[in-house]
Amino acid sequence: MTDDEKMIEGEPKEEVLQEGPADMQAEMKEKMLRLAAEFDNYKKRTRKEVEEAGIIGKANLIKDMLPVVDEFELAILAMDKAAGDKEMLKGIKMLYSNFMDTLKRNGLSEISCEGRSDPFRHETVMVMPSKEKEGTILEVVKKGYEVNGRMIRHASVIVAKPEEQEKK
Repeated sequence: MTDDEKMIEGEPKEEVLQEGPADMQAEMKEKMLRLAAEFDNYKKRTRKEVEEAGIIGKANLIKDMLPVVDEFELAILAMDKAAGDKEMLKGIKMLYSNFMDTLKRNGLSEISCEGRSDPFRHETVMVMPSKEKEGTILEVVKKGYEVNGRMIRHASVIVAKPEEQEKK
């Protein structure tokens, strides 16, 4: 006789007879605890993903604003050299300062360009002979930035190479 035939005739399966109400409750409780743990992990994972998406979005927006930062710096440099209207220069410096403060509050930080060049943080655009140790940063061509530890633009730098010795 098959299991289906036993159920039709009113004879329960052997498995059902072995499980009592206490066993079923324990099994259901275990399943509910497992489901609650999975849901808690899901909430943590989605919260982390939302935070990560926010950081990426912020970094992309700030990256798009970097040309404006560069133009501000060039304008200030040009006005300093031209010795033009000091009040206008003061106003532009104030705008630049406020703009940079806002970006810094949102996680922007400038990459340090002191000492030796680091290929993960600096892009070498030129190598010049120098008395400095090889690989030492001589000049910053374009500042590099990161947002909350994420690189958004490498610093463009000029680095030193050994001076060639005169041939005798």
